[in-house]
Amino acid sequence: MAYLVLITLLWAFSFSLIGEYLSGQVDNDFAVLTRVLLAGLVFVPLLRWRGLPRGLSGGMVLVGVLQFGVTYLCLYRSFGYLTVPEVLLFTITTPIYVALIDDALYRRFSPVALAAALLAVVGAAVIRYDGVTGEFVTGLMFIQIANAAFAAGQVGYKHLYQHYPVDVPAHRVFGYFFVGGALVSVPSFVIFGDTSMLPATALQWGVLVWLGLVATGAGLFFWNRGACLVDGGTLAVMNNALIPAGLLVNLVIWNRDADLLRLALGGIIMVAALWLNVRYSRHATLAAAGR
Repeated sequence: MAYLVLITLLWAFSFSLIGEYLSGQVDNDFAVLTRVLLAGLVFVPLLRWRGLPRGLSGGMVLVGVLQFGVTYLCLYRSFGYLTVPEVLLFTITTPIYVALIDDALYRRFSPVALAAALLAVVGAAVIRYDGVTGEFVTGLMFIQIANAAFAAGQVGYKHLYQHYPVDVPAHRVFGYFFVGGALVSVPSFVIFGDTSMLPATALQWGVLVWLGLVATGAGLFFWNRGACLVDGGTLAVMNNALIPAGLLVNLVIWNRDADLLRLALGGIIMVAALWLNVRYSRHATLAAAGR
C-alpha cells in the first residue's frame, strides 16, 4: 500500500507537467519514446536473460506493450483534445477496468470489489465533474483505451508473479517491461512522429528526463510491485487517488482554481470506498492475512 501511495504522489505531477510543458509543443510519439528509452537504460542492463520461465519474460513484454506502450501513446494524444482537468475526469473509469479484469483472470465475480471501484468513481466524479468541451469524443476514446490498457497491464503484472513464482529479484525482470514498451513506441515514432516538434528548450528536456527516469522508470516499477501486495479492489481504488492528488498539485503549484469543498467531499468518498473493500471483501481479507 505504501508503494501505491508514494507513486500516486509522484504521478500527481506528471499530468500537469505533460499538459503545461509538452502537449502541443513536443511530438507525442517522441515524448513517449524518450520515456521508454530512458527507463530502459536503467532496467535493461539488469535483465536476467537466462533461467526465467518463458511465460514470465514473454508476459512481462506483453504487460509493457499494454501498460506503457498503448497507455502512454493514447494518454499523450488525449491531451491534444482535452484539458488537464478533463483528462483527470476521464481516468475515473480505470478502477472499473481493474476490478473487472482482475475478477476475469480469477474466473470469479466479486461484487464488493466492483462496488468499491464504482464508489471510487463517484468520489472522483464529485471532485472533477464540471462539464467538458464540445469536441471531446476523440479525446475520450483515447483516454478510455489508455485506462483499459493500464488496468490490464498492472493486473497482468500481478498475475504473472502469482503464476510464475521465482527467486529472481523483480528489478532483474522488469527490463522486459520496457522492451515491450519499445515494441510499440519505436514504430509509432517512425510512422507518426513529427521531427519538427522535438524539444526546443532545456526545460522541456528536463521534464522528459524527469518523466523517463523517475515517473516512468521508478514509478512504474514500484507501482507494479505495490499492485502485487494488495487485492484487486484496493488496487482499483488507488487508481483514482491520483485525481485529488493531481488537483492539489494544480492548485498549489500552478494556481489553478479548485473547488475545495468538492475536493474534500470526493476524497472522503474515495476513502470510504477503500474502507468498504478492506472491511467487507473476502479477497482483501485473504490478501492482508498473507502479507
